Amino acid sequence: MSSHAFLSRRVVTPEGIRPAAVIVEGECVQAVVPLDQVLGEGCEVHDFGDAAMLPGLVDSHVHINDPGRAEWEGFETGTRAAAAGGYTMLVDMPLNCLPATTTVAALKAKREAAKGRCRVDWAAWGGVVHDNQSDIEALAAAGVPGFKCFLIDPGIDGFTMVAEEQLRRALPHVSRTGLPLLVHAELPGPINRAADALADADWNCYSTYLQSRPDEAEVAAIRMLLSLCREYNFRLHIVHLSTSQALGELRASRSEGLAVSVETCPHYLHLAAETIANGATPSKCAPPIRSRENCEKLWQGLRDGTIDLVVTDHSPCPPAMKRLHEGNFRTAWGGIASLSVALPLMWTEASRRGFTLLDLARWMAAAPARLAGCDTRKGKIAVGYDADFVIFDSDLEFVVTPDRLHYRHPISPYLGETLRGVVRATYLRGNLIFAEGKFPGEPCGREYAAHLHHRSTR
Repeated sequence: MSSHAFLSRRVVTPEGIRPAAVIVEGECVQAVVPLDQVLGEGCEVHDFGDAAMLPGLVDSHVHINDPGRAEWEGFETGTRAAAAGGYTMLVDMPLNCLPATTTVAALKAKREAAKGRCRVDWAAWGGVVHDNQSDIEALAAAGVPGFKCFLIDPGIDGFTMVAEEQLRRALPHVSRTGLPLLVHAELPGPINRAADALADADWNCYSTYLQSRPDEAEVAAIRMLLSLCREYNFRLHIVHLSTSQALGELRASRSEGLAVSVETCPHYLHLAAETIANGATPSKCAPPIRSRENCEKLWQGLRDGTIDLVVTDHSPCPPAMKRLHEGNFRTAWGGIASLSVALPLMWTEASRRGFTLLDLARWMAAAPARLAGCDTRKGKIAVGYDADFVIFDSDLEFVVTPDRLHYRHPISPYLGETLRGVVRATYLRGNLIFAEGKFPGEPCGREYAAHLHHRSTR
């Protein structure tokens, strides 16, 4: 078995950023040593100089939409965009595909759809819907790393929301698995009341859409979930937090010892309601992008550890569904695709606030890997871990153009923006899967099934 030495003067390890050589044999990291200790015959050297070497990123919130809606994205294009963005592991959400991943049979269909088509490793969350309580523990035994549910209508056929009563029927099963429940935390009540008040509003105005998804919908949902967490003793994960108004209660829940984790997304940390033009439907997502002041408070939540991780919520759709010509925020699909640019988006914002690449590695690799139960192999540059790396030129700037997006439909609110940091290369288990805009080799990604590996808890 040949050895490889990956050299950089800025290797991002759990202990800090330092000059190092990462020695790889087969698919795993064998050692991380000082640069002057790279010795031995037959060791192939890859020297990246001053470019930073980060662990391969892990995105625990993506919509690949395969099988059933592969014209929206699909495993080939979704994992290609991931490789271009420095991601080496994706966890697919259970909705937008047909069938939704709410039964073991649907999970098997997804596994068939993924065969031979993935450029990065992947796993699949199971879904909790109104009537599948009896499928939850079987899905856990079949290898899902956790579950996802909606407290509000997700707006797509094939996946239903759960009301509190239905959630209560599911939670004993979720609790028994020991796996996390990921929740889209918005309650219908405040949103329905807001909609009634906006009956005659102009839906080409972003401010109308923002008013239609009030902070209160998120805050009330999170308050209910924290109460259920106390009652049922399950691992709760809040997906795509957009309102800073919930941070206080989430912070208090940690002090209380509840098993709660929280994510947010690059669009909530980069965009602001004040700068979204009327008709600019590529910026529509749910929950919505809120004010600049709210954005800064989310950054503070990352700084103090109330928010654990940053994931994309990559949610693509065919161009017609974005209503680009009519610019109607009510009828446009709500979702932002960003797998290929999330790392530079985050670095552009984080570097100007005094954060380091160590912070990005924690938010975008180690913490999502922990949530997804793959943190004994993914998310760190350390001995025994998969040789998953991203080579990142953190000083270079580039303009976002359609050819850099690599997912199926190059729609993006970031087109034309200048971002800081360029992904030069991505390695999956020691194999080069992206370099200088190209994707060498055949797809070598495979499923990381939770039941085949040691599972850790938060």
